[in-house]
Amino acid sequence: MGFIKAGIGAVSGTLKDQFKNAIRCDEMGNDILMVKRTPKTKVIANGSSIIVGPGQMAIIYDNGEVIDAVAEEGFYTYDASSSPSFFSGSFGPVLREMWQRFTYNGVSAKQQAVFFFNIKEIVDNKFGTPTPIPYRDFEHPVLNPRTGQLSPMRLDVRCFGKYSFKLVNPAMFMRNVAGVADIYRKDEITEQIRSEVVAAFTNVLNGLGQESYKIGALSLPSQSTLIKSLMVENVYDEPIRNRGLTIVGFIVESVTLDAESKKKIDSYELGGDVYQQQGTLVNAYGQAIQDAAKNSGGAGTGFMNIGMMNMATGNAFGNATGNNVQQQMNTVENENQQSGDAKFCSECGAPITGKFCSRCGKQTGK
Repeated sequence: MGFIKAGIGAVSGTLKDQFKNAIRCDEMGNDILMVKRTPKTKVIANGSSIIVGPGQMAIIYDNGEVIDAVAEEGFYTYDASSSPSFFSGSFGPVLREMWQRFTYNGVSAKQQAVFFFNIKEIVDNKFGTPTPIPYRDFEHPVLNPRTGQLSPMRLDVRCFGKYSFKLVNPAMFMRNVAGVADIYRKDEITEQIRSEVVAAFTNVLNGLGQESYKIGALSLPSQSTLIKSLMVENVYDEPIRNRGLTIVGFIVESVTLDAESKKKIDSYELGGDVYQQQGTLVNAYGQAIQDAAKNSGGAGTGFMNIGMMNMATGNAFGNATGNNVQQQMNTVENENQQSGDAKFCSECGAPITGKFCSRCGKQTGK
């Protein structure tokens, strides 16, 4: 028993008028994924016509088993005496394998139906990251004072966009999602798919922030194709595949920064070259050290100012230069204790203990 094709293009032709009890499914649009059509008698009469529209796939379901399937639009006759036809249509040779040994348990006997599946691309599905995602931004590198190397700036981003998906394995979709429902709509699974798309996207972002890509946060919308390919290559979309669906299109439309990240970027852009920013702070530390060294009456007061600088800069350089600062403090204090009339180099401010400055080499006496 199975589909017998009645004619090419007969869906819109005059041939369909010859069949008064045609089983068909109207256009499913972008919202319906599966529809069941069951005769009143629960049995498909021999010779019944079945109309498969563009972008549709149809199966004949008999007492818990799929006995035939077709994924090519056209006009078909149900022949109870024929062998299953399994027209390949757009699904190619995998169609027969897809439904091979398919059974759906828990249904009553003596029931036949035709299930129609929407195999068009389901478009215009929006997504957005509900919370900011940490991202390493190589477009705005900062100097790591501990290592002396440039490191990506850490930002928190939120991304928004659209994706599309397609039903590619109706057998898996029916078994794992829709069952034998009379109708299954997209909105019954939209939230679940959206959450899984965001999870897959987050996994991709973690990789894009690595050395091998160095993609800036604000450049992510231009990398939608790469993001989609990485999602597939790394099987981050596995939960979606397990429902008989696949992601077809993926677009990042916009990227926004949280307030703190935006402040970081603004400060970076206003400050110019990163080396210049870091150098300015280093020079400020150096000058503070010299001023403290020249203050023979209270080096501690001078170095107290350095501590205040550390606080003002978030200890960005204080941690890195702390040991050097402490050593110079100790040197100055020791020298001042040894001589109340200690002399200091006019060039660099270091304590003078001989004819030449121990730091810069300037001759200081005869």
